[in-house]
Formats: sequence, structure tokens, C-alpha cells
Amino acid sequence: MAKSLHSSSSPSATVMLTGDVMTGRGVDQVLGHPSKPLLHEPYIHDARDYVRMAETVNGQVPAPVPSNYIWGDLLPEIERHGPDVRIVNLETAVTTSSTAWPGKSIHYRMHPANVDCLTSAGIDCCVMANNHVLDWGRKGLDETLHVLQQAGLQTAGAGEDGDEAWAPAVLPLAGRARMLVFACSTTSSGVPAGWSAAPRTPGIALFHELSDTSARLFAEDVARRRSPGDLVMVSIHWGSNWGLELPPAHREFAHQLIDLGAADIVHGHSSHHPLPIEIYRGKPIFYGCGDLINDYEGIAARNSLRSDVGCLYFVTLYLGSGRLKRLEIIPVQLRRFRLTPADTPARAWLERIFVSNGARLEPLPGARKFSGWALHWNHQA
Repeated sequence: MAKSLHSSSSPSATVMLTGDVMTGRGVDQVLGHPSKPLLHEPYIHDARDYVRMAETVNGQVPAPVPSNYIWGDLLPEIERHGPDVRIVNLETAVTTSSTAWPGKSIHYRMHPANVDCLTSAGIDCCVMANNHVLDWGRKGLDETLHVLQQAGLQTAGAGEDGDEAWAPAVLPLAGRARMLVFACSTTSSGVPAGWSAAPRTPGIALFHELSDTSARLFAEDVARRRSPGDLVMVSIHWGSNWGLELPPAHREFAHQLIDLGAADIVHGHSSHHPLPIEIYRGKPIFYGCGDLINDYEGIAARNSLRSDVGCLYFVTLYLGSGRLKRLEIIPVQLRRFRLTPADTPARAWLERIFVSNGARLEPLPGARKFSGWALHWNHQA
């Protein structure tokens, strides 16, 4: 596309994206209304132990904390950017259910009275198709969806049946434009096959395979729902928790979604650390956004891979074409369950992932090193 088709005055919209926001377990314990701390894990049986482990690394974690505590120094940055929509992958149930999903070793739960930790950051939409949203059963899922909706948060990727799970969240943009947010998952991220939503069964939108057929059928559904001027984001929970290698099936599927006109943004997550980013045909593909908020501070790094370092992503797209105008990445670091600016070693590590590892993909144009808070890409296709 010629540069002359877009100018600096062309209408655009900015989307704030995160990877996994895991406000259950240890994080839930320091919020104003902690859940019962009993866990059903092989080695740790009290959620407060995750708080204690974090304290051995960075010092005492205050409790109880205000609802906006976990966002820390990031809140002024969010307000400065003024995104049109704010979207997170919420990787926890929000429920008082005590019925843990059988045979699963990890169960995340946040007390419903702590939902204001999300609204305090102005979140608009929570994508729910992940491997923790049904940790406390289908009743827990029903309560989760009800609590979020009562708090004014839209959801995507889970529902009381298949139609609701596969339906997009619809977020208004400037004028009559909208952003459609579809969310889905794969079993490769640890989602039990029994979590798949069906005509009379609550659950999540689950791809059992990433095939040409599933991409085509999904694209046909997007086309039926999409109106002229809409932007479309496809949020996918896929792949393992650790490792920088990108499965070929992920790249092929993401490319197909863009080729078929089914995605302007592919928002991947599951890995506990960020993964390389690709700009394909002017559209951004986030193969793994990493964790933003978790209770892993007391857990050692996996070789060179860190889960205490994450990112906030501001993606600006041109309305109409959906092509990328600008990408800004804010590097952050968790200290005492609170987001702070990433230190110099953490920023250097992130830069290697995005610039060096990303060089295997279609090059990211206009890349600049981290300056101030952020790493910037300006893309003029």
C-alpha cells in the first residue's frame, strides 16, 4: 500500500493490550477481600505462601492494598496514552465457588468483591478463553461472567453455550466504528478438552485444531458479523508456558486469519514471558504477550526466561484499512505484586526478544531502542 493512502491526519484508533492478568491466588490474598486460601496444588496448599515467597525476593507486600495497587506506576502511562479501548486476558475465575475442577493441579480464583482491581484501570474487555477460567467449575464460570458484566466489563471467549462463547465483544470506537474482539483457545495451552462450549454446555471457544478448515470457517463467521469500518481482533490462548520457538502452526494460522480478512490484530498469549512480534501485510501478530500481573516473584527464572518482566502494548490502527500506524511497548517489572518500570537488565532482555528474535520474522520497520518508558515502532506501509 502506498504511503500516500495514509496521512498523519487519517482517523485511527489505539488499543491497549496485555498478556495474562492473573489476579487470583497470591495476588487475591493481598487485595481487600481475599478468597479462602486453600489450594489443591501438589506442593503448595495455601495461597498465602505465594505472598511469602514474593517477600523473600523484594520485601514485604502490604495487605490489604487499594484496588489500584497492582497497576502501580503504569496507571499514569495508560492515562497519558488515552487508548480508545483497553483489553486484558483475564486468567482467573472470579468466584466464591469451592468446587475445583477435578484432575487439574492449578486453580486460580479471585474473590468477586475484588473486581474493582480491574475497573480501577478502566478495563473495557476481558478475554476469557484460557486454561484457568473454569478452574472452579461451570458454576464458577457462570459467576465469573455475571460479576464481570455487572461491573461493566465486556467479555469474549466464554459463555453459557457455544453461540455465546464464540460471539465477539463489541467495543465502540470513534464515529460509528467498532472493534470486534473474538477470543478462543487451543488445547496446547493446557485447556482441558471438556471445557469446550457446546449448544447446551457452558464453556469456552476452543479450537481443537489449527487447520485450513477451522481458519476458513472462523473467517466466514467474522465476515457475517463484521460491518464496514469495523476493526477485528482475534485473541488466542495457545502454546506452552515457556520457550521462544514459535510453532509453525501458529504462524500459519495467524497468517491465514489476516489473509482471509478475519483479523486486524492477532493477540496471542499463554507464554509466561513475551514472544517476538511480526507485522504481516501491515497487521500486527503478537505470538505471546507474556504475563503482566502474576504471583510468581518468588519462583526462579526458567533458564534465561523471566515471568516477572512483562509489557503493556499500545497498538494504533488506521480505521478503514485496519493497518498498523504505530506500536508502543511499555516494559514493566513486578515488585511486591505491583507494576514498576523495568530495570536496565530487564529492558535489555526484552529488546533482545523483540529485535533479535523477531528478526526471524518479517522485519519490524522503524524499530527504536527503549527510550524513557517505551520501545516504539512507527509503521508506514
